[in-house]
Amino acid sequence: MMHDFLSNNYDELTARCREKVAQRPARKATAEQLSNGVPMFLNQLIQTLILEQTSTPMDSREISGPSGGGAVSVMGVTAATHGRDLLKLGFTVDQVVHDYGDLCQAITDLAYERDAPFFVDEFRTLNRCLDNAIADAVTEFSYQRDSAISDRLLAAENTRFGFFAHELRNHLGTATLAFVAAKTGNLNLSGATGSVLERSLNGLRDLITTTLEEVRTKVESSVQPQLFSVADFITEVKIAAELTATSYQCNLHVTDVDTSLAIKGHRDLLFSALANLLQNAFKFTRPETTVTLKVYGLADRILIDVIDHCGGLPAGAADKMFTPYTQIGNDRTGVGLGLSIARHGVELCEGLLTVEDRPGIGCVFTISLPRHAQASQ
Repeated sequence: MMHDFLSNNYDELTARCREKVAQRPARKATAEQLSNGVPMFLNQLIQTLILEQTSTPMDSREISGPSGGGAVSVMGVTAATHGRDLLKLGFTVDQVVHDYGDLCQAITDLAYERDAPFFVDEFRTLNRCLDNAIADAVTEFSYQRDSAISDRLLAAENTRFGFFAHELRNHLGTATLAFVAAKTGNLNLSGATGSVLERSLNGLRDLITTTLEEVRTKVESSVQPQLFSVADFITEVKIAAELTATSYQCNLHVTDVDTSLAIKGHRDLLFSALANLLQNAFKFTRPETTVTLKVYGLADRILIDVIDHCGGLPAGAADKMFTPYTQIGNDRTGVGLGLSIARHGVELCEGLLTVEDRPGIGCVFTISLPRHAQASQ
């Protein structure tokens, strides 16, 4: 009888299955982690075969399920657990199927070697159990994998939405400050303040347009680098940043910029990145102190420093402050996306964004970009 053969050769069959697993490239798993696999299945198969020799053979279906599956069974629950465990261990769906295929092969080979006679009905039971176990294991594996993928996609979507909301608030904040300044000072909107207001409104328009465009394509594919003057770029940033500095009761100092320097990248992304760094500096620098914007060429790089007087960073903060939704200081008026947005924009322009902590003094955020020369006029 097959159940006697399986019981008498239990250790040999499990050993052969382990040997087959060892021959395939896969992640390591302990016997305990794989306890719902071959050993448990083999025990349930033996129980099924024994019950089918009794006066109530259909009772075996509670253990192994009917042909074609579709019903809850002890074997199905165990197989589903096995599929879920393999996913957590980093195995592929092939590994799930091969685990049961290994046992079938081991039984067939050992039976041939020892000339063990089996009845046709016993082979049918073996095939039914294998089919049901594989189906339940693969179904659970796929369900858990799809759920994990869905969770990752949802997290990415939430991050993109957070980026959009953060940038929207920045543009709207600058536009509001420009409007208040113009209204309070009775300024002509054709001047510098009017230009800031216009630029912020244009930024809002472009942000909304770009976000709609991202529904069809990733932002990386829409980035088209261009060569532009660093001096002109910093002048534009300075006009917008001075309004923000005033609202935070601090000063902004911008050093002179070599007019021959040029950047090749996405101007709007870099403008957003630098604006976020300055916003962060104004937010955390001590009142009545100065935030310095320094730009210079060094070897084959252009460096843009944003220097504040925040007093320095808490221990370990530099390693995680670029992570989305991370807030380091006591001011929690934002959502913790400014620095991650800045780094993302800089990296899309083949640059690097780093921070240097100056304990007791402040921080220096540095954008490093490939150096180019301004084209001759």
